[in-house]
Amino acid sequence: MHSGNISIWFFIGVLLTIYGALIFGYGVYEFATGTLANVVLKELHAPLWWGAGMLVVGLFYSIKFKPGHTA
Repeated sequence: MHSGNISIWFFIGVLLTIYGALIFGYGVYEFATGTLANVVLKELHAPLWWGAGMLVVGLFYSIKFKPGHTA
């Protein structure tokens, strides 16, 4: 990759990291306060799992494809 180009995967990683942090934060709040959304299978705490997964994948892409990083 040319040194002047920034990979699109870096920006995707940043977005996934932001969205993952927001969803995970809501999941932690929901779990801590006990106010669960009125959805089917609410006891599985989907915001915690999806938020954590998006956060991990987003951090992976952001670190792997950060600008200036040589492959």
